[in-house]
Amino acid sequence: QVRLVESGGGLVRPGGSLRLSCTPSNRISYVKSMGWYRQVLGKERELVAVITGGGGTNYGATVYEDFEKGRFTVSRDDAKNSVYLQMNSLKPEDTAVYYCSVDYYTAAGGVVSLMGQGAQVTVSV
Repeated sequence: QVRLVESGGGLVRPGGSLRLSCTPSNRISYVKSMGWYRQVLGKERELVAVITGGGGTNYGATVYEDFEKGRFTVSRDDAKNSVYLQMNSLKPEDTAVYYCSVDYYTAAGGVVSLMGQGAQVTVSV
């Protein structure tokens, strides 16, 4: 059973930076998409950004401007089978549990969706 291994979360002061990383425990050959979701305490999980197999990126409405302004950057390294979320100039409202998400194709032609265990990001003085 493939699982997603996340790292890079933690406590950071406002204005600081964090880089989240996610790598599957076993190599996934046919990745459909890789990306990130987040869940603020008391709210529903929301899309941050997902990179599709074709290289396009879908951004969540709440964070779209953060990507436009370069405060957040999402990237993937297919050689390492990994996806990253770089977050700069962090604000207290970025505090959330960030979940890695990977969809991949099976040999039978189906799609499997995986979600990581979550990485806590806390932005506070």
